[in-house]
Amino acid sequence: MAAAAQLLSSLDHNFEGLSPELKRAARWVKDNPRDVGLRSMRECARRAQVAPATMTRLAQALGLDGFEALREPLRAALAAGDDFAARAQALQRERAASDDWLAHLLAEQRANLEAIAPTHARTELEAVASAMLRAPRVWFLGLRVCHGIAFDLHYRHQLLAANGVLLTGVAGTLSDQVDQIGGSDVLVAISMAPYTRETVLAAQEAVSRGVRVVALTDSALSPLARGAWKVLTFRTGSSSFFHSLVGALALCEALGAATAAIGGAHVVRRLEARRQRLHAQGAYWEKRRAARTTTSKGARASRRSR
Repeated sequence: MAAAAQLLSSLDHNFEGLSPELKRAARWVKDNPRDVGLRSMRECARRAQVAPATMTRLAQALGLDGFEALREPLRAALAAGDDFAARAQALQRERAASDDWLAHLLAEQRANLEAIAPTHARTELEAVASAMLRAPRVWFLGLRVCHGIAFDLHYRHQLLAANGVLLTGVAGTLSDQVDQIGGSDVLVAISMAPYTRETVLAAQEAVSRGVRVVALTDSALSPLARGAWKVLTFRTGSSSFFHSLVGALALCEALGAATAAIGGAHVVRRLEARRQRLHAQGAYWEKRRAARTTTSKGARASRRSR
């Protein structure tokens, strides 16, 4: 599976230097790794709507001898079991054979974390943060497992600015909510393979209306990235049964930090106001308990003085 992940990463890394025809083939390979592992070169080319020779040229552009060298890592990953149940079984076998399964998992998580800095320049994050601060509204969308990521990013943003809105799609109302996104707004959409259909369609609808879409996703070839104003990528590699969210969370933290760093006095005033409000509400246990203890001591002292 590591070889398959390396191949797909190579597609991302070399994508911008490819010709338009090779880009079409690369997108299809990235979106359909199972088909590549199972089908002939001619069938893959037909489905990608390119000539068979294009598949060979794509492999050569990646430094490989030919299409079979491109297909082999994807075929091996498929044979090893690429679905969640099969990956869980592989994890169980690893645990039975070795005591190092946790070390392997943590090594993958560190790699996900360390991939953030080389991938994104500070100026890129600050450009996105600036757009988010200036927009009338910033909409955050993430469904299924990515809803937690969207919620975290929205929570961070609302501490710094008052223009954040979390899209939820409760009771099937996502399209109604997307209709409210204005042309000057920013939509931050989050998804990773297998990409949630509703998220991709919502982002495409926003793009068609001229909305600036910031795609937080696992690949520059992600369907969420098509037409996006900015694409911020994170790595999801994991030896566990499910994709890792460590990279996505690290990217959200970096984006929140960029917003605070460039926000000036406005975000400082808002943070202070939010702190005071939370304190007044007794939102945090220690502060609330301390306040009650002080009140209780004062009441006892008052009774003794009577």
